[in-house]
Amino acid sequence: MINYDLNRMLFTLMPDEHDAETIINKLRAHPEVRFVSLTGVDMGNHNTDEKIPVDAFIDEIDILLKDGVQTDGSSVALPTIADLSNARVDIVPDPDVNWYVEYNYGNIDYETGLPTGTLRIPSFLRHNGDHMVGSRIFLKDSVGRFSEGLEKLLKEHPEVFKQIAGIKSFSDIESLVLTNATELEFWVKTPEDKADRQQLSIAQELKEQYWQRVTGPVATALEQTIEILDHYGFGVEMGHKEVGGVKAKMGNSGNFDHIMEQLEIDWKYSNPMQAADNESQIRKIVRDVFRMNNLDVTFSAKPIYGVAGSGEHTHFGVAASLKSGETVNLFEPAEKESEFISPVGYGALMGLLRNYEVLYPIIAPTHSSFQRLKPGYEAPVCTVTSLGMDHSTPSRNRTVLIGLVRDLKNPRATRFELRSPNPHTNTYLVIGAAYMTMLDGIKAVLEAGKTSSDLEKSISKKYGDEDFYLEKNREYRSERNIYTDYTPEEREKLFGKAPANVWQSFAMWGDSGIDADKTEVITGGDETAAMILRSYREQMIYKWTMEYHDRYIPNTMDFLRDCVRLHDDDSNEYDAKNWEEISRLKSLIGREEKGRASLLMKARIAIDEENYSELSKYELEIEEKLDELRAVYDRYRRNIF
Repeated sequence: MINYDLNRMLFTLMPDEHDAETIINKLRAHPEVRFVSLTGVDMGNHNTDEKIPVDAFIDEIDILLKDGVQTDGSSVALPTIADLSNARVDIVPDPDVNWYVEYNYGNIDYETGLPTGTLRIPSFLRHNGDHMVGSRIFLKDSVGRFSEGLEKLLKEHPEVFKQIAGIKSFSDIESLVLTNATELEFWVKTPEDKADRQQLSIAQELKEQYWQRVTGPVATALEQTIEILDHYGFGVEMGHKEVGGVKAKMGNSGNFDHIMEQLEIDWKYSNPMQAADNESQIRKIVRDVFRMNNLDVTFSAKPIYGVAGSGEHTHFGVAASLKSGETVNLFEPAEKESEFISPVGYGALMGLLRNYEVLYPIIAPTHSSFQRLKPGYEAPVCTVTSLGMDHSTPSRNRTVLIGLVRDLKNPRATRFELRSPNPHTNTYLVIGAAYMTMLDGIKAVLEAGKTSSDLEKSISKKYGDEDFYLEKNREYRSERNIYTDYTPEEREKLFGKAPANVWQSFAMWGDSGIDADKTEVITGGDETAAMILRSYREQMIYKWTMEYHDRYIPNTMDFLRDCVRLHDDDSNEYDAKNWEEISRLKSLIGREEKGRASLLMKARIAIDEENYSELSKYELEIEEKLDELRAVYDRYRRNIF
């Protein structure tokens, strides 16, 4: 329960409040804020956290604001950059974004009666005192390269302004404005409860949960979360139930139990860095508030097999702030009744589509990520976009990878929604890398002198048609249902074959690491950016193998043990036949026999030997056999009285 006055608490320090005097005055006025923490983001998407007492922070405030605090390479995930023999890492405050106070609702400050707060300062990581590394600097530098590159292209190709609504020439522009937003989906449940996958699947098919009324402790936690997020100034637009979940039950005690629901929270857009910081901070607040209500939260991309996973749709916009004080959307066409988007918009979209393969390792860096990207769960499975059935009807196709979002009454709303990210996606990396792919497409479009009409034909090209930028033997646009209107073979032929796991995904960057010719589109040829990607690759492959070895294999063995015999000796031949197949699959997957290793043992050996191509092969075979086992066990169980 929230039984304290939120209006007395400090939630946000804006960028214009980051001078030493203002910070000290704010902290002195809010004695419930007892600690300060500088928060860097490493290549594992982990946030650093250290508790500096406020008095100690104030005593050293000038030094800490300038040079931050020191840690070492064993404290953060920066493989190939910082190691035990070259370990100095500084955590240096970023003065250009909001700083947030995070509250511990389980620790009430005695003097004020308010929760104990920690001022969290988003920060950069600096290695060896001379160069910035980590996720946040990748985003900052990428956005800088995108903005500089776009400004240069707009100056060199002034004819494009004839096709952008509300602007006549580059001389009208004061600055470029990039905007982003994410949508956070997550599952919530009562502790220790296990999911009934069949009931969850049925509820999903019947849409019994989607946008339904929240009740009980879930409603309380969601309402408290939204109220608290509003005090931070995130601009929450709504919170609602998502497609997954089952109706909670009330136990004999009068309390709700067996809670298993999927929720979503949406908030307003910000500049790229602030959008990524906001998502990171909101995730922490959601977890804290729901736990305060005795509910577990998971941000796993696919927490329950056979049920909808959690996405984190990411929105991209590009505008220009004019000297007149107006803001113009550079994606909005001059003739919106006869065009979908401007040439700048088409270039950005085509760049994303043509180069999407190099984004894949950032989009889907975990086993769970790939479990989500399956047909039928409102998760994209193909590199394809939707623009709309006609120019006056905005697209609502939820089966594509990238959707064009338009509101004919609001030209500032025109943007792209990338639907493949999930809560495992490093938002800093994906925003920065995506903007770089967009720049590649914009450059090709403007240098070719293409009009919006020309570009609509390009992006709507058929398989085998030549194009000035897009690949010949691919299609990139469809207004149809990608899941049901194409066979798997048709999808693969028209829209390309997607990687099936983490190892195949990173192969997009080269078989042996980071190939410059494959990744230059997202590094811009910058060696620091390439170094960060190499570190990221090393960290995520390590995470993939360790999670597989120490989590996925034990969890799979638990599943195999749960597939128990249910029939007796008097049951019919059908039950016995099903059990025979179940036993065969269980043995193949998990049981060791003399002279034969199980698939799980082969995967374990491949990890120990660092033979990742073999691990990739066994992972896919295990998934195939597990699908077979689930199907036959469900069939077997349904026939038992």
